Amino acid sequence: MPEKNRDCLACALASSRAPPPGGTLLRTPHWTVEHCVGTLGLGTLIVKPLRHITGVHELGVEEGAELGPLLARVTTAVRTAVGEECEQVYVCLWSHAGRVPGHIHFVVQPARTADIDRHGGAYGPGLQTAMLDEGAEPEQSAVEEFCARVRRALRD
Repeated sequence: MPEKNRDCLACALASSRAPPPGGTLLRTPHWTVEHCVGTLGLGTLIVKPLRHITGVHELGVEEGAELGPLLARVTTAVRTAVGEECEQVYVCLWSHAGRVPGHIHFVVQPARTADIDRHGGAYGPGLQTAMLDEGAEPEQSAVEEFCARVRRALRD
């Protein structure tokens, strides 16, 4: 995997220099899927290109062709793994680190009723901000169990 930035956490996780929580869930010729590092909640996944790129405009034709079907497949797996408490699955592009464009990644986040209620009815970007501010990281054992459910859903 070519890396333009050896200090990039996304590249380190994709190349196994740093193990992603729960391991790699899926890898295609151009993309990888992992559980999110940080405080966006249990079941939030990251879909990112294997190449270090900082904008969608840098995607090659084959990378772009894989993206839509991959996001649909991953959101379906998240909804299946979360179950009835999943009101929606958010998909959003993130790419900044310290106000500098970084390795693009699509955040695939289950919007659970309990999370929305716990944060005063916040949803969408408001829910993400509240979860980041709360700073609660999921337990490693819960991440591993969730990742096992996602792997089963991705196989089905």
